[in-house]
Amino acid sequence: MAKHSKRERERRAQENERVTQIEAAWRASTPSATAAAFARSVEAARERGPAPKQPDMAQGTAPRPPRPGHEPRPPKEPARPRRGG
Repeated sequence: MAKHSKRERERRAQENERVTQIEAAWRASTPSATAAAFARSVEAARERGPAPKQPDMAQGTAPRPPRPGHEPRPPKEPARPRRGG
């Protein structure tokens, strides 16, 4: 757990208080039907919970793909066929 200075904690508390004030002013400025619909949609989203985690890679891909710009070079094709043999 990170420790924050007293000033940092005070600043964060002030920011949170200001956000609460802005939210209250916004809710007061919206029509009651719109605010009620918004509250219902927020409640429904909270009930759903977070979205399930998406898989990291598609099926059949290599476990550790190369970084962009570091892809392996294609094999060289011989310019001339070899003599003999």
